[in-house]
Amino acid sequence: MTIRVLDIIRGTTVDGPGFRTSIYLAGCAHHCPGCHNTQSWDFEAGQEMSIDEIMEIVKEEEFDVTLSGGDPMYQPNAVAELAARIRELGHTVWVYTGFTWEQIQDDPRLIDALKDVEAIVEGPFIESKKDPDLLFRGSSNQRIIYL
Repeated sequence: MTIRVLDIIRGTTVDGPGFRTSIYLAGCAHHCPGCHNTQSWDFEAGQEMSIDEIMEIVKEEEFDVTLSGGDPMYQPNAVAELAARIRELGHTVWVYTGFTWEQIQDDPRLIDALKDVEAIVEGPFIESKKDPDLLFRGSSNQRIIYL
């Protein structure tokens, strides 16, 4: 199985607690005004990588993992497999998504993708609610939900 990846940042501390490997996935249809990563909206951006290739990087780094983007929830099957394999290694997974928790719960494909995820940072970025003092979130409407 492959997944479309924009970038992998090793050893970051901004996308969740502690040092993390952040994997930025391509594609987002939310198109939030004020988005800091508009280049991630393109579903064809980046490169296809196999889950095995990504897992080699995760193993090398030995950090917990964050999936961001774009919006990882547009690739739910790949997210489910990747999260399961990361969890098997003993690492946690956080997912950033523009979907709300309520939208995720209403879509079996999305909720199934999160069965091996520790937490999600959910909800669209809303520029008028931007708050640089929030931990791991861009706007005050976004919630961190521990699963």
